[in-house]
Amino acid sequence: MANTLRISGLASGMDIDKIVSDLMKAERMPLDKLKQKKQLLEWQRDDYRSMNTLLQGLDDYLFSNITLQSSMFKKTVSSSNESVVTATAGSSAANVAAAIQVNQVATSAVWLSDATKRVDKASFSVDADVTLTINVTNGDGTTKQAAITVKKGTTLDGVIAQLNSNLDLGVSAFYDEQTGRVSIMKKEIGAQASLVLADQATVDFFAQLGFTNTAAGQELTGKTAGKDADITINGLRTTRSSNTFTINGVTYTVKGTGTATVSVETDVDAMFNAIKGFVDKYNEVIAKINAELKEERYRDYQPLTDEQKEAMTEKQVELWEEKARSGMLRGDSILSSALSQMRMNVYTKVEGANIPSGFSQLAQLGISTSSNYLDGGKLIIDETKLREKIKENPDAVYQLFNQDGATDAEKGIARRLRDTIKATIGKIEQKAGKTIWTNQQFAIGRDLIQINDQIDRFQDRLKQIEDRYYRQFTAMEEAIQRANQQSMYLMNAFGGGMQG
Repeated sequence: MANTLRISGLASGMDIDKIVSDLMKAERMPLDKLKQKKQLLEWQRDDYRSMNTLLQGLDDYLFSNITLQSSMFKKTVSSSNESVVTATAGSSAANVAAAIQVNQVATSAVWLSDATKRVDKASFSVDADVTLTINVTNGDGTTKQAAITVKKGTTLDGVIAQLNSNLDLGVSAFYDEQTGRVSIMKKEIGAQASLVLADQATVDFFAQLGFTNTAAGQELTGKTAGKDADITINGLRTTRSSNTFTINGVTYTVKGTGTATVSVETDVDAMFNAIKGFVDKYNEVIAKINAELKEERYRDYQPLTDEQKEAMTEKQVELWEEKARSGMLRGDSILSSALSQMRMNVYTKVEGANIPSGFSQLAQLGISTSSNYLDGGKLIIDETKLREKIKENPDAVYQLFNQDGATDAEKGIARRLRDTIKATIGKIEQKAGKTIWTNQQFAIGRDLIQINDQIDRFQDRLKQIEDRYYRQFTAMEEAIQRANQQSMYLMNAFGGGMQG
């Protein structure tokens, strides 16, 4: 019982606490084995999860760097005259050489207040609340209506700020104190830009800013019309309302008049580096999985109890536990199967109409398996050959990794690997779970629940055994004490009789 009165060995002269402690060491041995089993399961769980982290890293790399066209199909773009035109290209752009002549650069429309109607900033103040209504046409011909409410007492700076902040209006306005004039420039460039004052209140307001409109429905006065870009590309003359425009995946930015040649080519280095990164990541993963599968299991080194740790130095504990937790996944069937499947994914030929001759296997790209069996299937790159194959047919190289298909044979290498990784991660999670799962959701966790229950029950039992030992020794002490008292009584009695 928890409240058993414990008596030290005063009567017997024995160290009762020490004796009970020693007795309990033997009784506690099964509990220590349960705790060791629990620790081994926790180590195995953690090692499984580290394998999932490793596999997820490979999957993330495949998705971000191999599957996405924007990562594999980068383009290099050059212009023979960047003062005339520059360009960028998306991953879908064809490799082209474009001869470009810029006849005219697109410009923005500008409206200037009348030079004879100087605006005095110091005295300017809005007399009453007014809503400005302006029908806006952008440089490309799109239209919208801008409504701006200006409050009584607003200063000229306040009016300019409101004009600039209205997104529907889309202008950049400023007041020049030296000339007393207001300038309004349309942000969107192009020839079709216009600002039409929709009502008389708006006409009257802009008159205060120095514009000479007389009636609603008129375009704001003082206009210098915008211009469209006038360009000739490979002999075809065309216009654009912007100096930046996209044709067949290539985005051109016109800078000035003149001629230039724009060349778009596959960025061989980008695709090469993506594939090399994959090979490095793949090699890292299979090396670590192989190491786990072959790691030595030292069964003589069991997890240490708390008492054992207290009797050792930190370094001794570290070295011991290094051996104790070694080989937790040695020969594991899930990892062995995954490794075999990944090798098949990489080595097996990719079938399909999109895979031309000479591009159906990694070996044809210059990526082969190490001849050293100790490398466990490590991939080796012939960098010169890989670059040549990328230059020869970058699309075929991409398809080798990413082709989709109804069967595994028709799927590209990256797709196969991602399927295998997903399946393996799922199996490991069923075995070892993940950090956000409860123990009830995976196999090792359920084993841990059982062991924890056994530990709790055994600890209750040990408490009862310890209390029983103390009761027994207490009874012994009390018996000895009574015997001593009787002995003392007899001695006193006989001693007293002799004296009489």
